[in-house]
Amino acid sequence: MRISRLMVLFLAMATIAVAGPPGTRKVPVTDTLHGVKVVDPYRWLEAGDDSAVRAWSDAQNAHARGELDRLPSLDEIRARATEIYAARTVSYGSIAYRDGQLFAIKRQPPKQHPFLVVMPSPDRPDVARVLVDPNTLDDHGATSIDWYVPSPDGKLVAVSLSKGGSESGDVHIYRTATGKGMYETIPGVNGGTAGGDLAWSPDGSGFFYTRYPRGSERPPADMDFFQQLYYHKLGTLTTADRYEIGKDLPRIAEIQVDMNHKTGRLMMTVQDGDGGEFAHFLRSPDGVWKQFSRFGDKTIQAAFGPADDLFLVSRRGAPHGMISRIPIDRLDASAAETVIPEGKDTIVDSFFGPPSVVVTDSRIYVEYQLGGPSQIRAFDLKGKPVAAPQQLGVASVGALTRLGGEDVLFYQSSFIDPPARYRFNPSTGRTAKTALATESPVDFGNVTVVREFAVSKDGTRIPVNIMLPKTAKRDGSNPCVVTGYGGYGVNLTPGFRASRQLLLEQGVIYAVANLRGGGEYGAEWHEQGNLTNKQNVFDDFAAVLQHMIDRGYTSSQKLAITGGSNGGLLMGALLTQHPDLVKAVVSHVGIYDMLRVELSSNGAFNIPEFGTVKKPSHFKALHAYSPYHRVKNGVPYPPTLFLTGANDPRVDPMQSRKMAARLQEACATSTPILLRTSSNTGHGGGTPLAERINKAVDTHAFMFDQLGVKYRATAKRPG
Repeated sequence: MRISRLMVLFLAMATIAVAGPPGTRKVPVTDTLHGVKVVDPYRWLEAGDDSAVRAWSDAQNAHARGELDRLPSLDEIRARATEIYAARTVSYGSIAYRDGQLFAIKRQPPKQHPFLVVMPSPDRPDVARVLVDPNTLDDHGATSIDWYVPSPDGKLVAVSLSKGGSESGDVHIYRTATGKGMYETIPGVNGGTAGGDLAWSPDGSGFFYTRYPRGSERPPADMDFFQQLYYHKLGTLTTADRYEIGKDLPRIAEIQVDMNHKTGRLMMTVQDGDGGEFAHFLRSPDGVWKQFSRFGDKTIQAAFGPADDLFLVSRRGAPHGMISRIPIDRLDASAAETVIPEGKDTIVDSFFGPPSVVVTDSRIYVEYQLGGPSQIRAFDLKGKPVAAPQQLGVASVGALTRLGGEDVLFYQSSFIDPPARYRFNPSTGRTAKTALATESPVDFGNVTVVREFAVSKDGTRIPVNIMLPKTAKRDGSNPCVVTGYGGYGVNLTPGFRASRQLLLEQGVIYAVANLRGGGEYGAEWHEQGNLTNKQNVFDDFAAVLQHMIDRGYTSSQKLAITGGSNGGLLMGALLTQHPDLVKAVVSHVGIYDMLRVELSSNGAFNIPEFGTVKKPSHFKALHAYSPYHRVKNGVPYPPTLFLTGANDPRVDPMQSRKMAARLQEACATSTPILLRTSSNTGHGGGTPLAERINKAVDTHAFMFDQLGVKYRATAKRPG
């Protein structure tokens, strides 16, 4: 007899009312991998489009809501979260300069999504005009901006727009003077994992863009892969677009492009998945492509110089990075001249973000990573150090943008200093804060930040940055929340988050760990935490947590951890390997079944970082730490809140479904194991303000309850 989805949900909710979480049927599937039998009891939950899975997910949501909605002080927490998240303070990101016009993405609550504006200078945001506002583009408020690129003269702007957090973006063209849409829409330019990019031709009559397969060009399983580069001329059919390059690239290629508008040369950087291996290609103005670096040769970045040359960042024999110069008319390694040799600090790898190396007519600006904090340094074109912008002591800096002439704009923030853009004039040596600054809705004046080092299992020193309310005493009694990431060479820098005040003003300590797997100390630091070395990341995090306990900041019964994506994997590994070390876990859009992750629609992009079950050595490591496979029945695991988005293009939500089901089965007590699925969001990008507030309320109420924090709506707020 076929049971309707509604009936399944009704029966499940009836079960919830009397017996906790909804029961989950087991349909064991056994795989034999390299002689090892692996049983998967919940594989049926991978089918996200199945009615039974949707009914199960609805029932889990209903159960989670029942648990979360009964938590104390929800109204007070929501009021404070709304006060912070929806504060009428503005922030600016994704800065671009064109011919006397400054473009920026502006975030301005209570608007649900950021929007694109243009202004005459970084000191005049008061006269900024709105160009593209996704809040007005559809009645459901599901549209968001992925990225944008202005034309060389700034008269047109190409904008990638996607819906529901999917990050599947089509490019639309707008006229800067009017904000009106122009020309045709280019479909399938941006994707959830490989991303996408665009570079205008020097005359602005068209652009080169990343293109995913269309129609029947590829089987359904390949439609999010095989990114290639095409050229589109404005005012023509997209079906007539010209193929440029990419047919011979890997299936998991990720492409970024940069046009030198003076010379007409186009540079293409290709990453082989998410593992940090790059290849570079250069197109001459007459359309001839030449490859000048290959995967594995450790060239990680290239920038155009002022004399028809290139400046290359390489890690070959220099894991912290060195910079060489090469003339374009002699585009081979033998012509390279070392300009800035390797130092003790690491040149930042910034494939998906603003470049960490910016070359002007007389200077080279380089962003360095110092184990968490970052710093901008300046050199002349021969590599001699020269005066750099003034910067905060322990901070996050970057987003270098060249303005007219030699001036540069850069971003600066710290754990307690709100973000702002600063302008540096090298001729005067003056660094000036611009009007592109965020006024914080909270005051961290009563918070102290300390940086300490935990010692991991193998003796490696692991930085941990600790935000302490002044009321905190090192007697082990403080509630504490610790986060980390440790993957993909990503750096956790001292970023400002006003929302942390929700914790700090309640006396909760907040700490950020700089784990191996990141790029805080260069390529070696990353490689010590990826592939078969991934267990080092989990050992590092456990050491940081033990450090917080041993130093008297907190105790296991007062300690919660939180992380997302690869940081969600970190949460799963910690709770299965050290279930008695923490009191509660909050895990966002995490990865838990490491034997199946590469089979998801975007999973192949992760192979360079995690490895593949096809290789015996990789399988052995993956199976050893895979959180889903390490869950044991009868173990008192800590209370855990899983959060995922139904439209997540980066981590399949089946990961959270399977892990939640397995933990619910295994727990021997009435421990709350909750799964919260947002129906119209993805991995995080494009999440509306209202949903960000809802998540903040649920996660903070959950942690407060588990850590024994009695919420004080009239708590004395720091400052």
